[in-house]
Amino acid sequence: MIPVLTRYLAAAIGARLADEGARVSIVLLAIEQTGSAGVGGLLVAALMVPHVAAAPLAGAAADRARRRKPLYLVAFVAYALALTGSALLIGRANGAAAVLLFAGGCLAPLLFGGLSSLLRELVPGDVGRAFGFDATTYSVAGIAGPALAALVAGFAGATWSLVTLGAFALLGALAFATLPLGARPAGVRAERTAKPLAAFAVFLGRPRLGAVTAATGISQFGIGALPLAAAAIATARHDPPLTGLIMAVTAVGGLIGSLLTTRIRLVHRHPERTLLLCTAAMAVPFLPPALFPLTWPLFAVAGLLMGPVTVALFSVRDRESPPEVRTQVFALGAGIKVTSGAAGAAVGGLLAGSGSALLLTVIASGQLLAALTGVLILRRARTRQPAVLPGR
Repeated sequence: MIPVLTRYLAAAIGARLADEGARVSIVLLAIEQTGSAGVGGLLVAALMVPHVAAAPLAGAAADRARRRKPLYLVAFVAYALALTGSALLIGRANGAAAVLLFAGGCLAPLLFGGLSSLLRELVPGDVGRAFGFDATTYSVAGIAGPALAALVAGFAGATWSLVTLGAFALLGALAFATLPLGARPAGVRAERTAKPLAAFAVFLGRPRLGAVTAATGISQFGIGALPLAAAAIATARHDPPLTGLIMAVTAVGGLIGSLLTTRIRLVHRHPERTLLLCTAAMAVPFLPPALFPLTWPLFAVAGLLMGPVTVALFSVRDRESPPEVRTQVFALGAGIKVTSGAAGAAVGGLLAGSGSALLLTVIASGQLLAALTGVLILRRARTRQPAVLPGR
């Protein structure tokens, strides 16, 4: 019998690899069919924007449902169909392709934060270690997804590249179907799960959750510009393929960092402190390459620190999420990160002409601002707590 965690990881990698690779395949297909990378960018936006816009609704649906497995399977299959269908439409009916990708993106929050929210139930005895392995799926997907997309596109064309990624999402669905996710007892669902925006109140009312969410959102805004900085370094050296190597080195660092957290218990004992310290420390590896571009291998250190940040974030969400809105909190939190990263990429595109030094300075500053914001939220919450009078 294959362990539950192994089956979960197979499902998560299938979905997340498809998502990471789709961003590359869509742009390649748009260029191939229309000659315009701009069209590809708009189609990628159609897929990514719903991550935060639809997260409260998708999370609320999962929190309300007694039988969640069919809902998650629909999300897997719909995402696969969105990728496969758009592969046939891009270049022929771009508007229809955008609608299809938008629909797939609306269910995507269940395949990111939504999946992570299930780990306490699926692996109740070792959830901290499970979160560490779950974090590795993002790094694996970040490395393998774009590489697979480019490889298949090179051999068979961008259309087949997108179809292949849809097939990976279906494989993830098959793995998810084997998970022991039973129906909830009838009394578990609370009345307020019917409110799709209930998660926002949780973020505002729980300072630890609010602090780590704000910090990771700001941090991810900076990290979203990292591919542009990598491209600027590669362009300055007249070596465009170097862009992929720089990003791969960063992702490998993230994979190692996530694996290490499966052994380091301190991350789970003080997750919010770990997250804020590691976020601040991430500024350091980005500063030397701003002055000396040849030191770009230091990006691996930034990736190494991203691993504990992700696991600590999962731990805080796990502890601070009320059971009746748990999936909403995980899905919305993940959606905020994805959307913030996309916004950072857009701003990075505007600054790309200024060179890598400015981009890396902005990225490093973003990490410091993120950590400071988290600290201020926690301190403000402590000062608002009423003092306990003697004898009471």
